[in-house]
Order: sequence, then C-alpha cells, then structure tokens
Amino acid sequence: MNATTIDRDLAEKVLAAQPFATLVGTEIAEFGADCVTLAIPIRPELGQQFGLVHGGVLAYAADNALTFAAGTALGANVLTSGFTITYLRPAAGIRLRAEATVSGATRRQAVVRCDIYAERADGTSVLCAVAQGTARTVDRELGGNGAK
Repeated sequence: MNATTIDRDLAEKVLAAQPFATLVGTEIAEFGADCVTLAIPIRPELGQQFGLVHGGVLAYAADNALTFAAGTALGANVLTSGFTITYLRPAAGIRLRAEATVSGATRRQAVVRCDIYAERADGTSVLCAVAQGTARTVDRELGGNGAK
C-alpha cells in the first residue's frame, strides 16, 4: 500500500486506535472512494439536559467523518485542519449517521462536506447538521495516541 491509499481494513484499525471513538461507539458503516459514513448509536450518555444528542457529539462525528473521507483521497496520515458546523435540528433517535464526501483535493489537502442524520426506530432519518472542513496530510506514523 502506498502513502496515497487507504482501504477499509486500515480505516477500521485507525478507528480502533482512537480511544474516544471507542468510548462513543463509532463504527464505519460505509467506506468508498472519496466518501465515508460513520455511525454512532444514540444512548443517554451522549445527551444533554433536554435529552437530545449533545452538539459536541455531532461535532465529533463531523470531525472524524471529514478526516476519514479525506483519508480516502490523501492516505491514512491526515488530520483535520479546520471545520465549521451548522446545527439544523435537534438529534434524537437510535443512531447518528455522518456521511462525508470529498469535494476536492490537492496532494496535501482535501475539502470535505459532511451531512449528519439522526435515524429513528421507524427507519426515517432527519438531517440534523451540515459541516464542511479541510484535512491535511501530516508527517507522522500512525499508532499510539497520535492516530486519527
């Protein structure tokens, strides 16, 4: 595997190396060229005072999905360099789904859009947040606490 490729197996290993992702329960639901979907089961521990998913969890989902999608274009050694998120509706249901797609990339940077949905038990989904961000390649090895 060269520095510009990442497959689902490596992506799963990178995700497993993130203690916070394990704490939240993040899974890779879909993985393809220039796009990644992360899923997070909604549970009470991820809530805020009104019983809705905390905005920080939505921001984490956007951050991680953006970076994984960028990795499909740039390789595994990437980190988020910045993103914005707009909260559209409160998130509640059984699962969050963060769908990220690369909008454009250079050799060292990718711009990515992410839509975050809350899935309900009846199978319907509600768009809760939209994010856009950039990720850049970094000169460091995966592993330890630095893997993202």
